Amino acid sequence: MRKTFPLTQEGRHRDRVLEAVKHEIRKYLKRERRRELPEGVDFLDFDCRVGATKETAQDVHLSALISQLDTVAREGGEQAYVEVLAKPGVRKPRTDVVRDHPAQSSDAPDDPASDAPAPTA
Repeated sequence: MRKTFPLTQEGRHRDRVLEAVKHEIRKYLKRERRRELPEGVDFLDFDCRVGATKETAQDVHLSALISQLDTVAREGGEQAYVEVLAKPGVRKPRTDVVRDHPAQSSDAPDDPASDAPAPTA
């Protein structure tokens, strides 16, 4: 999605227009996440840019997209440019796992309760 959203609209409060823009962005993200993933893809990643205009838009992380949009609105911009592009993502296996807990050890028993003494009544 590449779109320039007007932040002012005749007859509507500026905050309500901003909330409508945020809703449209969240709706787009939800729709994209529902799509079936291609073969070999673990998740969808999003490249995001936001700014007052296309030329001044800066790259932001998806989690900071809405807060950056708030910043553009707070600075008094009449419009906001938002670009959200989905790209395939593949998870990398973790190599820095530290196995110091007995439950994570390969030689630990499967049932830790079997080692505990039986309660006497």
